Amino acid sequence: MDLTQGTQQVKKARSKKMMLWFGIGSLIMSFAGLISAFIVSSKQRLNEDWLIDFQLPNAFFVSLVLILLSSLTFILGKRALEQNKMQMVTVWLFVTLGLGIAFVYSQFAGFGEIIMSGYYFTGPTSNITMSYIYVIAILHIAHVIAGLICLIVVIYNHFKQKYNSNNMLGFELAANFWHFVDMLWLVLFLFLYFFRYII
Repeated sequence: MDLTQGTQQVKKARSKKMMLWFGIGSLIMSFAGLISAFIVSSKQRLNEDWLIDFQLPNAFFVSLVLILLSSLTFILGKRALEQNKMQMVTVWLFVTLGLGIAFVYSQFAGFGEIIMSGYYFTGPTSNITMSYIYVIAILHIAHVIAGLICLIVVIYNHFKQKYNSNNMLGFELAANFWHFVDMLWLVLFLFLYFFRYII
């Protein structure tokens, strides 16, 4: 009976992990489509509105550091959970939450810098290059917010003592999604930063 229960738990864990990876795969395809559209638009050169030498906001550099640090703190939180150091788990989870919120704030600060440069998302002062950057960043922020919601659920469950070194599924799923959105921003940032030098 216990063996059957254990097998069911393993199957349930495997199915949830597979669902997460399918979801991540679809998100990768969505952002790959956006990047492809960005590249095609730049190569056509049919639109005089395209900026050849665009500059990313300084706040985007700050946000990159913040989100990479948040991945590190989530890893430290997971390591503490594996060692059943619950107080340290609490600390690292809240630090991760704070860094995630700071990331979202810095992204909006970056939008403010773009607006100060005279480029809005739409309207007569909009620009196709910056509009793409707006869309890419906003979609990514939406997924970071989804990650923050998952993190809040993890924190809630942590206080309900649902996690320990032998029961980490929910924690691991949230951590994997968080690391994905972190690495996604790293890829997007590097693409946008270096692409202007090769067009």
